[in-house]
Amino acid sequence: MPDRKVKMTLPNGKVVDGVEIAVDESTERWSDITFKDGIRIRVKMTVVSVHRADDEYDPEGNPMMALNMAPSVAIIEVPESLKKKKAS
Repeated sequence: MPDRKVKMTLPNGKVVDGVEIAVDESTERWSDITFKDGIRIRVKMTVVSVHRADDEYDPEGNPMMALNMAPSVAIIEVPESLKKKKAS
């Protein structure tokens, strides 16, 4: 599938031409977070799409890219004392 042409806005506000790049492979790992109140969650970011700007580069010479990402959150553990009481 050929790359799709897009308009993209750089961090400095400049609008430039770019291309949407298909993701070939991605490994997105979960991060486990435990809070002081005993709640434990897992989070990860999933790459939805990637755009590369035409003829725009960062100070190291790398092409400017923009990633569209979606967060995923899973509640793993919640102490009973923090849960809403069920109506009886």
